[in-house]
Amino acid sequence: MKKVLVTGSEGYIGTVMMPMLIENGFDVVGLDNCYYSDGNLNNSEFPKYELIQKDVRDITSEDFNDKDYYAVVHLAALSNDPLGMLDEQLTYDINYKASANIAQLAKEAGVERFVFASSCSLYGQGGSDALTEEDPSNPQTAYGKSKIMAEEAISKLADENFSPTYMRNSTAFGFSPRMRFDIVVNSLSGYAKVEKQIKILGDGKPWRPLVHVRDICGAVIHVLKADKNLIHNQAFNVGDTDENYQIRSIADHVKKYFSDCEIKIMQDDAGDTRDYNVSFKKLNNQLGFKVSHTLDNGIEDLKNEYDNVALNEQFEHKDYTRLKQIQYLLAEGIVDNDLRRVK
Repeated sequence: MKKVLVTGSEGYIGTVMMPMLIENGFDVVGLDNCYYSDGNLNNSEFPKYELIQKDVRDITSEDFNDKDYYAVVHLAALSNDPLGMLDEQLTYDINYKASANIAQLAKEAGVERFVFASSCSLYGQGGSDALTEEDPSNPQTAYGKSKIMAEEAISKLADENFSPTYMRNSTAFGFSPRMRFDIVVNSLSGYAKVEKQIKILGDGKPWRPLVHVRDICGAVIHVLKADKNLIHNQAFNVGDTDENYQIRSIADHVKKYFSDCEIKIMQDDAGDTRDYNVSFKKLNNQLGFKVSHTLDNGIEDLKNEYDNVALNEQFEHKDYTRLKQIQYLLAEGIVDNDLRRVK
């Protein structure tokens, strides 16, 4: 079995990815600072694997010695824009500098493949045309900027023995035991279930490409198994061209499954300048991967899961919103202002 190190293994995507990697025959090791590992919305039983509890900024060559990793899947990051606004420099330190350092250490240790969880948010503001991997980035936030900076740094390490791949994920949605209610589809569906209102926090006009969390994981597994010539030092937008939506349209889809709810625009201008359509032809044609989940069947799955948990008690809980959890850790002195664990 090929051994894979997954950073961010205990998070929203990681807890979906680890079982899928195991099911596909990989030997997995997780690495995570475990800031979000208290959440388990549906009391899932997680598979057993080696877990290294560590900040990604503190990874050294010792973490690679005698491990014989085939690949690193690097998910760990300050994972949304509100966190980035806490301290932009922290976003660059964690999402850019630490990512480049991990890639360098992996290369020095003889790791063959490095799969970097990038983001379509690096396109930032793209107008009405569907953006391809060849289009220039136009990030509007520290998070988006950090992703393109990391891609550029990691790409300089590529050679015949070290193959990085950049997975520019669309906005994720779908159920995970370590749920996130601070991303748009999960949030709109959660408001519908708990408050009987589909609350759009902005004006609903910006476009977002969407991708189910299981399809993010499936695309990574596809890359790990793909011929090197297809993925070497390549960026792939991850999603589906038919899954680009205006946020107001996402709310309309949610209403189909929560028909007793009204859609409510919370403010005319939320100051969100992110607005982009994305093309996924390269993922489909070059890599031969297509997503398995649509927005509609994803919302239906969410509704079924929400019906089976005490969502009224959990929807606003800190365990399932990144910014709330970080604010709690800071207030309790569990982490310092650099978000390093002190107790």
